[in-house]
Amino acid sequence: MDINEKTPLKVLLVDDDRLVLATLSSGLEQAGYAVQACASAEAAQRILAVAHPDIAVLDVRMPGQSGLDLARYLREETDVPFIFLTAYSEGEIVRQAAENGALGYLVKPADISQLVPALEAALARAADLRHLRTTGEQLQNALNENREVSMAVGLIMERRKLDRQGAFELLRTHARSQRRKIGEVAQEILAASEVLNVSKPL
Repeated sequence: MDINEKTPLKVLLVDDDRLVLATLSSGLEQAGYAVQACASAEAAQRILAVAHPDIAVLDVRMPGQSGLDLARYLREETDVPFIFLTAYSEGEIVRQAAENGALGYLVKPADISQLVPALEAALARAADLRHLRTTGEQLQNALNENREVSMAVGLIMERRKLDRQGAFELLRTHARSQRRKIGEVAQEILAASEVLNVSKPL
């Protein structure tokens, strides 16, 4: 195997129409995807318990659990992005698909020339959303750390009678001497301050 050969993207294809499953599975495999085909939402959930596809393509109306039920499961229990492929284009169905987090919606009959660009667009959108989520978490962590550092600097200013710059330099020097992050030292100072406040007699 060529070391530079890309691992094919894994698509979970869910549709109760066996002809649609066979046709689209074959077309997607020829387009370079690895396909796992299921004829029901229940079968898809069994696969999802042991596998992690890159994206799922869901029919809306199926016997038993619907594609919308499966979409809710994907949204709540996994991070697998999905698009809908259905014979129905009613506004209510489209609205429900969007509310359940669908990244695309194709109306049958849809062929591979339509499905592949929809998959690529959905995968790109999913990557953007993951990046935004990660960036948001990192930003929140940075804001929390900055708030803790600011509060610790305030405590040092009060207790050592220093200006803000002097207090910050003292905190930074202390962190460097211990080879620790400044945020960790700030948390420790705040925790110690809370203990002192609790232990003060009324």
